[in-house]
Amino acid sequence: MASFDHDDTALNSAAPPPSSQQGQDALGYDPNFVPDSVKSFVVHLYRHIREKNVYEIHQMYETSFQTLSERLFKDTPWPSVDAVAHYVDNDHVFCLLYREMWFRHLYARLSPTLKQRIDSWDNYCSLFQVVLHGVVNMQLPNQWLWDMVDEFVYQFQSFCQYRAKMKNKTEQEIALLKQFDQAWNVYGVLNFLQALVEKSTINQILEREKEGLEQFTATDGYDYNGGSNVLKVLGYFSMVGLLRVHCLLGDYHTGLKCLLPIDISQQGVYTSVIGSHISTIYHYGFANLMLRRYVEAIREFNKILLYIYKTKQYHQKSPQYEQILKKNEQMYALLAICLSLCPQVKLVEETVNAQLREKYGEKMIRMQRYDDEAFAIYDELFSYACPKFITPSAPSFEEPLVNYNQDAYRLQLKLFLYEVKQQQLLSGVRTFLKVYSTISLGKLANYMEVDEPTLRTILMTYKHKTHAVDGDGKIISNADLDFYIDDDMINVVESRPAKRYGDYFLRQIVKLEGVINDVDRIKLE
Repeated sequence: MASFDHDDTALNSAAPPPSSQQGQDALGYDPNFVPDSVKSFVVHLYRHIREKNVYEIHQMYETSFQTLSERLFKDTPWPSVDAVAHYVDNDHVFCLLYREMWFRHLYARLSPTLKQRIDSWDNYCSLFQVVLHGVVNMQLPNQWLWDMVDEFVYQFQSFCQYRAKMKNKTEQEIALLKQFDQAWNVYGVLNFLQALVEKSTINQILEREKEGLEQFTATDGYDYNGGSNVLKVLGYFSMVGLLRVHCLLGDYHTGLKCLLPIDISQQGVYTSVIGSHISTIYHYGFANLMLRRYVEAIREFNKILLYIYKTKQYHQKSPQYEQILKKNEQMYALLAICLSLCPQVKLVEETVNAQLREKYGEKMIRMQRYDDEAFAIYDELFSYACPKFITPSAPSFEEPLVNYNQDAYRLQLKLFLYEVKQQQLLSGVRTFLKVYSTISLGKLANYMEVDEPTLRTILMTYKHKTHAVDGDGKIISNADLDFYIDDDMINVVESRPAKRYGDYFLRQIVKLEGVINDVDRIKLE
């Protein structure tokens, strides 16, 4: 049900999206008509939520809601909240949850009108206010809580993209944008996510867990003592939401800072939901790529791609399956970029490497040349795999109205390609240093057809570009070889990784077991 990044197909066209209200009317949609199956769905869901029956809530949320949507509401919204409210005792919190699902379905299946976008913002405000300041005595599945945060950020991103396309806005839309200028305001979005993190005290909970004083990860965030998991788990997932928002804004340092309390080298609540797991690592890896921490990005992309490779068959019937495959392809593209800029293939598992060579082997060879064709490939892969960057500021309503939805993306692409261009000279240096263990400055300058002062500058640039500052402020190396200059001699130190035989033997053991099973099946006469 979650959308890691819905494709804004309606938003990407030059023409304004068709009014979904008109489409609904044309299809004879009656918001007050409630089919019996929907009646039964809301009554049972309401009962299970009151009884804190997480298993049944999860089944209804993941399976029944999808089935009913597919069967009855493929091209129309669900019945309005007013039509179903009296079946659930007009329960305020349940109605907010129902509307949250209602809007999510609308975004996934239709094109929301501006008024509907604003109404969805109001609903999230009300829902989060209840969680933050009310008493929420219920347990909801992690999947649903992740989807709430994920959809909240997605709708913010979608609104910013929509608002930035000013060219074909009607007078009515412009009047609404002026009237509701606080809807989906970037400070409002960040404040809600930050408030959920702080009010849930999730940072302190995770700290106490490290000291063995609290159980959070072990129970997947659920409370087995009759309490509620809603605030705690929303606070936890909001850290991932903050990472994503800051990535969309191009503020990678702050994004990674928001995620610091979660140890992504370990299993955690974020790995309990496939959408959360993939979104976390995708944005974490992308932020590290943009901060030149290539080794960290490669390491995490490798782990998640291996995980998806091994488990994707279990998610084939999941509504998120297409999104899993899309993010999988995007992360292979990002891994190809990382390995082209920092050739640390030894960090990548054989299975992932084989997939990568199949998808991008040829392009990666061409990317090493650093000519116009190589830059075009970097441009293509970055544009395909990057998040949909946003400009969060309100538009200028002065004539002539212009579209500025691509501005943030163009800026990030420009910064990225500038970094790639700076790596151009370094590929030549690396090629020579790979061949020699010691070489004089004069000889290398001669080979590279530059004078010695220029070579020293290039070597200093190589040092700078192959090192980055990690989250703790320490300088880390991305290089697979290092060097130091003693007098006029360059001494090359190549890092030799410890050979890992475990994978090889495990693969051979699996093959042998397969052969033994085949032999056992053969009936001897």
